Amino acid sequence: MNRSAVTLAALAALSALTPARAAELVMFERTGCAWCARFDSDIAPLYPKTDEGRAAPLRRVDRDQPLPADLEGIDPGAFTPTFIVVDNGREIGRIRGYPGDAFFFGLLDRILANAAASQTPS
Repeated sequence: MNRSAVTLAALAALSALTPARAAELVMFERTGCAWCARFDSDIAPLYPKTDEGRAAPLRRVDRDQPLPADLEGIDPGAFTPTFIVVDNGREIGRIRGYPGDAFFFGLLDRILANAAASQTPS
């Protein structure tokens, strides 16, 4: 099964089991972060057009500002960028740093697939 099919199956399972609020990919960033800029160059323009981007839209949060109220229970960590997949206010996985475009989607797909699998009734 190709990456796209696996991602679609995982995302369909995740969305079917969590009807309240969709998952989102929260990117904790700060001004001057070179790896944030690299993500912006490599991934950000195409992310909303991907299966992952439609299932877990990107939300940017400035690490140097107070956390939004709905993320107060999430530890953003010390390093930027840090990407945290949040579903219904709960962290379901994170990517510390930007591993480059070759690895980013693989890591994100694994998080989304694991989240979907953990919500599948036994």
